[in-house]
Order: sequence, then C-alpha cells, then structure tokens
Amino acid sequence: MTTITTTPEAKVVEGSNGLLLEIDGQIVPNYDATFSLFEEGEVVSGIVVRIDKDEVLVDIGYKSEGVIPSNELSIRKNTDPHDEVEIGEEIDALVLTKEDQDGRLIVSKKRARFEKAWRRIEAAAESGEPVEGLVIEVVKGGLIIDLGVRGFLPASLVDIRRVPDLDQYMSTKIECKVIELNRSRNNVVLSRRAVLEEERKEQRQEILDQLQPGMIVEGQISNIVDFGAFVDLN
Repeated sequence: MTTITTTPEAKVVEGSNGLLLEIDGQIVPNYDATFSLFEEGEVVSGIVVRIDKDEVLVDIGYKSEGVIPSNELSIRKNTDPHDEVEIGEEIDALVLTKEDQDGRLIVSKKRARFEKAWRRIEAAAESGEPVEGLVIEVVKGGLIIDLGVRGFLPASLVDIRRVPDLDQYMSTKIECKVIELNRSRNNVVLSRRAVLEEERKEQRQEILDQLQPGMIVEGQISNIVDFGAFVDLN
C-alpha cells in the first residue's frame, strides 16, 4: 500500500505584507519573506558577525551569512582581516555570487568600495578637483595610492623637483589630481605635482598683488645665471 503525503496549502494573510501565512487554519510567520532580495553585482549592507584568518562572515538579512574571502576585503595585499573590519561593524559589500560550488553566498567589501570610489574619482577628473589618498606601496617608478581604487603616482609627478627617496611618503595622506582614467583596465594615474604647481601659482599671484614699487622684501636665492639671480619671495 502506497502512502501519499500532501503539503498543506499556505495562504498569505491579508494585510500582513506577505510576512504571515495561514496553514491549516493556523497563522505562522513567512520566514522566506523576511530575507533580503538582491542580485549578483548589487551592493548590499550588512553587519560583521565573525572574523577568521581567511574570511569574514556578514549578516545581510539573507538565509545564510555572506562570506568575504580575505582577498576581497581590501585593495592592499596580504591584509589581516582583523585590521580591516570589526565585529558588529556595518559595511557595504558587492554580491559576487549567490551560491558558489559549496553553496555559500560570496560578497566583496573591496569591490563595493571600488564602485563608490570610482564614481568619486570620475567626478574629480571631470571637475579638476584633487583627490586625497593614503600611500600604501612604494613600487618601481612611483607610489601606489589607496583611493578605494589603486591609483598610481609616477615618481616624476610626486613633487615639483625630483624626489630621491620615495619611502618618506609611505603611510602618508596626499592630494593629487587625476590625469588619466581607464575603467576597462582599472587604471588611475595621478599627479601631486599638478596640485603643488597650482598652489604655487596662487601664492605667486598673492605676492605680486601685494608688491609695490620701493618695497623692501626678503627672499631666498634659488638660482644664479649670467644675467642675474632668481629669488623666491616668502
């Protein structure tokens, strides 16, 4: 003899916004309706609930926690997850895949930050406004700046004059102008020299506006040539 088991029909309780179901005359919560709905590539917010050496778990209101692999936490290389997030911290993360081969929801903190940063950098490049970032690496030919995106500052554009030792800028915040931007290659080229030259131009104009014939001013000799000398006025 074959026994056939049927699943009771569930009806959404009117006025509950889908949060309650009626099954066999009983009102029960509709847990599926409480889960957040999102798609891959979407940025979601969540709370850090666990930190391991190789991954971070984030509660984003889904049926399972989102997993952030350690290499998806930051654009910096070889970072310790404990240095990037804290338990209870609210963060944004971009959904990479809703279910990997192990059935896990994989999200990325660095890519969510990348998307937000890229929009800011694009706006700065268009307006000519400088961007501020932290020097995180000294590489051959220049510096790597953390803007939420890895920005490259060539050594020749670090200062007005050549800088013999770039290590002095490590872990410092600096302002630069965006001089090249390529989304397809995630390429951002920066110039600190452009910011310094603009500041110097403004200072020069301020000094010129104050100068009057017959005034005595102090300055520092910056260069001597056949026909005279150049003096930097303070």
